Amino acid sequence: MAVTATKPAARPSTATSRTGTAAVTAALVLLVAVLAVVDIAQGTSAVGPAEVFKALTGQADPDDASVVIASRLPRMTAGILVGAVLGTAGAVLQAVSRNVLASPDTLAVNAGSYLALGLVGATGTSLPLFASSGVAFAGGLTAAAVVLGLSGLGTGTVRLVLAGTALMLGLNSMTEGLLLLFPEQTEGLYQWNQGSIGQNGFDGVLQMLPIALIGLAGLLLTARRVDALALGDDAARGLGVPVRATRVTVVVLAALLSAAAVTLAGPIGFVGLCAPALVRPLSRRFRGFARSRTTMPAAALTGAALVLGSDVLLRALVADDLAVAVPTGVVTSLVGAVFLVVMALRLRDTAGAGAPDRLRIPSRSVFVATVAVLVAVLVGLVVAAVLVGDTKLLLGDVVNWAQGRAGRTVSFVLDTRVPRVLAALCAGAALALAGTLVQAVTRNPLAEPSVLGVSGGAALGAVVLVTGAPVTGTWAVAGAAFAGAGVTAVVVFGLAARGGFQQNRLVLVGIGVASATTALISLLIVLTDPFNATKALTWLSGSTYGRTMPDIVPVALALLVGIAVTVARRTELDLVSLDEDTPRLLGLRPARGRLGFLVLSVVLSATAVACAGTIGFVGLVAPHAARALVGRRHVRAVPVAILLGASLVCAADLLGRTVIAPAQLGAGLMTAVIGTPYFLYLLVRSRR
Repeated sequence: MAVTATKPAARPSTATSRTGTAAVTAALVLLVAVLAVVDIAQGTSAVGPAEVFKALTGQADPDDASVVIASRLPRMTAGILVGAVLGTAGAVLQAVSRNVLASPDTLAVNAGSYLALGLVGATGTSLPLFASSGVAFAGGLTAAAVVLGLSGLGTGTVRLVLAGTALMLGLNSMTEGLLLLFPEQTEGLYQWNQGSIGQNGFDGVLQMLPIALIGLAGLLLTARRVDALALGDDAARGLGVPVRATRVTVVVLAALLSAAAVTLAGPIGFVGLCAPALVRPLSRRFRGFARSRTTMPAAALTGAALVLGSDVLLRALVADDLAVAVPTGVVTSLVGAVFLVVMALRLRDTAGAGAPDRLRIPSRSVFVATVAVLVAVLVGLVVAAVLVGDTKLLLGDVVNWAQGRAGRTVSFVLDTRVPRVLAALCAGAALALAGTLVQAVTRNPLAEPSVLGVSGGAALGAVVLVTGAPVTGTWAVAGAAFAGAGVTAVVVFGLAARGGFQQNRLVLVGIGVASATTALISLLIVLTDPFNATKALTWLSGSTYGRTMPDIVPVALALLVGIAVTVARRTELDLVSLDEDTPRLLGLRPARGRLGFLVLSVVLSATAVACAGTIGFVGLVAPHAARALVGRRHVRAVPVAILLGASLVCAADLLGRTVIAPAQLGAGLMTAVIGTPYFLYLLVRSRR
């Protein structure tokens, strides 16, 4: 029998590839031009395309001309400029790190710029736009250097996102603390942080344009070296390319572009992630897009189309008077969050879902001594929290108050202070128990309610109720928080369940959902009463301010039920945390047990958020520290984690309301400052 050889598929010729590349580029240019025309024609004033043309040719009515020249054209130009620089920055960062999730967002560049500008604003210093760009550049570059140093270039897709997300949470918490402490000096900075391309004249665009052109030109000059880095470090060195110097140069130039965009329009989220990802498939069809010199312009055009398209979509779906108040960055963040979830589902997961720690069983005496020390520490913290504050009390005052014999002043102080202390204790214990359950069920040492978006969903549900119906009861807020947490938990765990809750997929999906909830919360705050911004921001910072005894009842009940269930099912929890096969060999149904534990963790997280606001990293730090102290067996780890969580939040709340009294900082801000370094330490340790 004759065998006919199959010819390999012919690759497109150079001429065909060039023609296709030129055609795609022309199509992108046409798309940006169409979106620009539509964007100019949208707005609150009745100025259509005809009036715009007359304004550009000097034939329009003076009022129409002023609207077009002072507002519409600068806004459109800013959208193109911001989208172009962010798309280019994302493309080169992904190329130089060989990481498809690298971008100004995942490298915490925007968060670093936000904190730097917040520090300057808190001092009351008023800087011109060019100087603000320098401050933003310094902050963004520092944050990017920290993330790249911790994650390692090209060593892991998820590691970079985790390091950037953790640092972003910590930096944003510090900035939110500045906003609450210096409301007058930082007025408008929260709205600015949502990202808006609205401009008042061309001054900002003209000042940022030279910086953007310098950054773009510098990146185009390094394009050949970036292409060599794509072959690997050894191959690049063989071609005479200075690997370290090239990476540093590219990161600096990308940070410069991001700083220019942040200064001009605030953080426009996820454009630097989405634009290169949309261009990347073109390189498999057209060889011309396989080179950085052509990929960068394509990513720039795609980024401009994303920003303008988001702005056009926003104004098309929302009434004109409301669209003015909604930042463009909120829309891009929502789109980017969905994009991140889709990419997480498509990425091949290289990290197994192994047991979180090595099996170690310390002696019973070690466990008893640890519990005794933690109980003593917790009692000391509770006593200090009750006695110390803006008004210092004595133990005798507390005794008299408990017996109903205290004076009016002492009664007022303790009536407001004791519920705060109890709220911090219960919320910390509930979050610690929730984190322990989630880490055991998913066998993921980095899983935690706030990282997985569950806390963000609870916060979204509560903020919807707080902003929509300010006068609501305790159980209504708790119910709204549980509904939000339940929806996000179904989305996150449902999407991550394919493949058995693999580590990379679960965390990336959680981060994407958490980003979406953050964008929606920002949207609600912007669209509702301006007074809701401070109220919601205070609540989101994890504050126990104004809590009463009825506010504590839902989380206290959930905590009691959670402890009872965990103690009763401690053996099953141990088995589920090991692997998939062991529970089945012993006749257990791991799927049913996993679902029950996850539902319990959602209830605990939701009631904790309803009681004390958003408090991050407690569900990460407490379980890790507990396992390090007493081992992995949950009969010992659970009580230690609960004591650690309660102590951590109680201490954070005490410090937040006493260190800078009479001003106060939320417990969530304090735990983020504590938890971020610990989270980064875990990443470094796992890298080793």
